[in-house]
Amino acid sequence: MSTFVHRFLLIDLRMELTESFRIAFSQIRAHKMRSILTALGVIIGIIAVTIMGSAIGGIELGFDKSLAVIGDDILYVEKWPWHHVDDWWNYRNRRIMEVQYADDLNRIIEATPNSELVIAVPTMNTVRTVKFGDNQVTGVFTQGTTDQFLQTSTSQFSEGRFMTEIESRGARNVCILGYDVAEALFPGRSAIDQTVSIGGSPFRVVGVYAKQGTFLGLFSFDTQVVVPLSAFMKSFSARLDTSIRVKMKDKNRMEAAKDELTGAMRRVRGLSPELKDDFSVNEQGALRATLGPIKAGIAVAGLFVTGLALFVGAIGIMNITYVSVKERTREIGTRKALGARRRTILLQFLVEAVSICLIGGGAGLLLSYLMCTGVAAAFPSFPMRFSAALVIVGMIVSTVTGIFSGFAPALSASRLDPIEALRYE
Repeated sequence: MSTFVHRFLLIDLRMELTESFRIAFSQIRAHKMRSILTALGVIIGIIAVTIMGSAIGGIELGFDKSLAVIGDDILYVEKWPWHHVDDWWNYRNRRIMEVQYADDLNRIIEATPNSELVIAVPTMNTVRTVKFGDNQVTGVFTQGTTDQFLQTSTSQFSEGRFMTEIESRGARNVCILGYDVAEALFPGRSAIDQTVSIGGSPFRVVGVYAKQGTFLGLFSFDTQVVVPLSAFMKSFSARLDTSIRVKMKDKNRMEAAKDELTGAMRRVRGLSPELKDDFSVNEQGALRATLGPIKAGIAVAGLFVTGLALFVGAIGIMNITYVSVKERTREIGTRKALGARRRTILLQFLVEAVSICLIGGGAGLLLSYLMCTGVAAAFPSFPMRFSAALVIVGMIVSTVTGIFSGFAPALSASRLDPIEALRYE
């Protein structure tokens, strides 16, 4: 018996909901312009929340892609930390990093049983103009390193190769061009075995990197040139700060690798136990930590705009629902006189408010998708990612807004006295 009653109640509720949706959409069709204007606040709110989510998701996606290019199993030994520079003078007065530290580290790594580290590779960086004939590219990130750099890099080549050990140790003037540099200097032709001028010094091209993209739109991996470190020091400067890239065996054991590397560097620098580290071991987690304030800023701004728009939209929907209740007071009285329950009347107006919000939410999601697609097409380097999760969030927010804005008017409609409602003019 209880099962039969339960089933009957479910069928009854389903019929009431179906009838409520039918009445709601007939009212929306009858007052199209009013419904559109009422839903405008919800549309703006949903656009704000989805654009915010797309921007945050896109930034994370672009960041992960960028880290994949530079390698997620690399530690960087440098003079300066990548973040939290709270005592500038302390870092400023540190000794510079020396190229030979890489060789010292490699000897320690080889002598350490079950070392967490694989190899240490020195690099020096500067910015130079690269020329070939009448073509030139300014502001090119120029890096000096050794042939072992290839063991710490995930980069591929569109043509040619990397430097050899003989070229590296012999200070040969050879170079590997980034994809965009090669395209600008040698449009429609091969760059291999051509001689380019880097900061006034001639270098023979032995390789061209495949296209790698940008780091969050701030730095392009395709506008770089790599040369042997010994040739770099000979042609540009031997006193620039050195960065030492150290490859780990297992990126999941980063803390153990950092501890081992820190101890090895203290031995290389000759630091006694009571002295602080005069170097920094940087890793990608430091870069990832810098994303926190960026995402938080976007989230705060987005939530403020979203909350304001949804609040205004909810007030508008509540007001229009109250107007609708007043306009249909006699209808409510007639339905109650014919036996309609309070729940039925409440559902009717609540469903109408939720329907307007869902239509506004759907329109907002469609506009957000078109905006994200347009931005991605016009600015490929600007990260935007529209995901299915945003659609679900948008529809949930729309539904909650509809319930919040429609409940009070619907409750007042359900409490109307049928006799007074029938007398209403």
